[in-house]
Amino acid sequence: MVSEAPLEQDELFNTAVDHFNRNEYRPAEAILNQLILKNCKKPDVFHMLGTIYYDQGKFNKAVRSFKRAIEIDPAFTDASIGLSIILNDLGKYEEGQKVFEEAKLMLSQKAGQEDPYINEKIAHKHDELGELYFQYQRYEEALNEYQKVLKLSTRSVETRMRIVGCYEKQNRYELAIDELLKIVAESPEYYAARLKLGKLYYDANKVPDAIEQWENVLRSQPNNRQAKDYLQLAQSLETIDYSQPDL
Repeated sequence: MVSEAPLEQDELFNTAVDHFNRNEYRPAEAILNQLILKNCKKPDVFHMLGTIYYDQGKFNKAVRSFKRAIEIDPAFTDASIGLSIILNDLGKYEEGQKVFEEAKLMLSQKAGQEDPYINEKIAHKHDELGELYFQYQRYEEALNEYQKVLKLSTRSVETRMRIVGCYEKQNRYELAIDELLKIVAESPEYYAARLKLGKLYYDANKVPDAIEQWENVLRSQPNNRQAKDYLQLAQSLETIDYSQPDL
C-alpha cells in the first residue's frame, strides 16, 4: 500500500499535463490543486498553476505559484520567465529583469555556460523578453535582449530581423539598412530581408535600389505576391512625368 501514493500522484500529474497541453485549464487546475494537497513538490505543478492563474487574470496567485516553482527548482527557467512577464505586466520591470537574471545565473552554474543546449534555452528566454519589451515599446531594452540572443544562439537571421524591427521603430533607418545589407550578403536566399530592404530603400526615395531588391526576389520566386506588389508600385512611380504642368 505504501507505493500507491507516488503512483497515484504520477497518474494525476500526467492527467493534469494532458489537460494543460490541450488548454483545458479548468480540469487541469482542479487536479493540480489536488496534487498540492497531497504535498506534491514537482515544480511543474506550480508552473502550470501559475500559467492558469495568469490566463485568468489572477496575478497575485500566479506570482505566488511561479515563486513556489522557483523555490523548489531555482534553475526552472520556465517559471522564471512566467514570473518575469507578470512582473513586467504589473510595471515592476526591474524586479522582473532581476528574477530572470538570477535564474539564468543559477542555470549556468548548474549546467555550465558552454553547453549548447543550455545556451539555446537561455537564448529562448532572452528572445521572449525581447518580444515583451518590444510590445511595450521599450525598443532599446528589446535590442539589448536580442543582442544577447545572438551571443548564445544559432538562430541569428531571425533575431537580426527583430533587431532591424527595433531600429525601424526608433527611426534609425541607416542602421536598419546596414543590418539588412549584412543579412543579404550572408544569406542571399533569405528573401524576407530583401523585401524589407527594398521597402526601406523605397521609403528613402531610393527607388532604383528598391526595384533591384524586389526583382532579385522575383527571379527566384516569380510568384512572390509581396514583391510583385512592391515592384508594381515602384515602377508606376518611376513612370510619372513630373515635368508636365498640372492642367
